[in-house]
Amino acid sequence: MPEKSALVTGITGQDGGYLTELLIGKGYTVHGMIRPTADLHGSRVEKLGRAFPGRVRLHSADLTDTSSLSMLMDKSEPAEVCHLAGQSHVQVSFDLPEYTGETTGLGTLRLLEVIRRRGDHVRFYLAATSELFGEPEESPQTERTPLRPVNPYAAAKLYAFSLVGAYRRAYGLHASCGILFNHESPFRGENYVTRKIARAAAEIAAGRANEVVLGNLEARRDWGFAGDYVEAMYLMMQADTSDDYVIATGESHSVREFCHEAFAHVGLDYRDYVKQDADLLRPVDISETRGDASKARRRLGWEPQVAFAELVRMMVDKEVERIGDGPSVQ
Repeated sequence: MPEKSALVTGITGQDGGYLTELLIGKGYTVHGMIRPTADLHGSRVEKLGRAFPGRVRLHSADLTDTSSLSMLMDKSEPAEVCHLAGQSHVQVSFDLPEYTGETTGLGTLRLLEVIRRRGDHVRFYLAATSELFGEPEESPQTERTPLRPVNPYAAAKLYAFSLVGAYRRAYGLHASCGILFNHESPFRGENYVTRKIARAAAEIAAGRANEVVLGNLEARRDWGFAGDYVEAMYLMMQADTSDDYVIATGESHSVREFCHEAFAHVGLDYRDYVKQDADLLRPVDISETRGDASKARRRLGWEPQVAFAELVRMMVDKEVERIGDGPSVQ
């Protein structure tokens, strides 16, 4: 039997799937928190459960309900809690700011309080975000860069991030935060621009679509591979002391560059197919993010492995595979 157990909130998301695979490979039993109404048929987590019988155990709970979180901890009795859940889409946070605050902000407080009251020696990890920096006053951003959120999602994450630091100092919890810069994969949610671009390139190349409509093509982001970033999460949980770490590649690329790489991979010129619509622009957008992960390299031995162009091609290849009868890539 595996010696360790971990609880992963947000197990059905992109990072949750990669983290579950990683933990299983290291001998863990992984307990996953799912919404009571979740339909997991055909999902990645369901497939992992079938592939590793008894190693993935799912429990219904909700970040807005403290009693369900308490029961979740009773059932899973984890040595480590990896908190990935909460509303995490920037545009959705403008549409649903109160819901974002309830899940992303207060949900973290409820979970920390359950852990504190139990008195267990649980190691806690929170997935924070580069959105904390807002429009950064310096580049690249480090753990010492001022935090100035410019959207409801980032504001909720700042509350959660601050709570982790407070509980670490006040109660001695082994509680770490990963200030994660944008990280993508073939399992990125369909409402994220990177997945939208990758899918459009594959569909247009296959003759299933004629164009894709996007917002700001000049926004620049530090994009990494989600599989690399969950490795950093794991390393934080194993460290002797807890702390906060920027996790990033140190490179910045524009949405336009992402389009170029994606469409070129299937032999197309993005300029013939990508259209812009001002209605898709965010009320407030960040021009550029670029992180400095020197601290994680130095203390955790973490290094990103997948480069930007490789990441884009990986995502397009998966969309071509999903189409089934699409063209071979260049």
